[in-house]
Amino acid sequence: MAEPLLDGWSEPEQTIARAAFETAYGRAIIQLIEAVRQRSDSLSSAQGLWDLHDFLSIERHTMEGRFDFRIEGILFVFASLVKDDLLQLDELNGLTADKLSKIAAMARF
Repeated sequence: MAEPLLDGWSEPEQTIARAAFETAYGRAIIQLIEAVRQRSDSLSSAQGLWDLHDFLSIERHTMEGRFDFRIEGILFVFASLVKDDLLQLDELNGLTADKLSKIAAMARF
């Protein structure tokens, strides 16, 4: 079953947005895996293990909050992802000029 169209978003725009969102999520996961590898390489105690657990719990909470594909905040999500180099503006080409300019402006702050 296809997802319902987002208000104010054409079907092609929604496809572009979903693909960009998934690309950024994949990049964030790769970064997280690398961070976990670096931390696990230096594990030498039970406390280090529990610290790694705490780190992962915080990162999971952060990721679940950040990667929320709801129309109410999707432009803010994209701006944050652009600002953090998880997404490039050109990966959103095909969105309206208005949406792109809002994302670019918000990413500067």
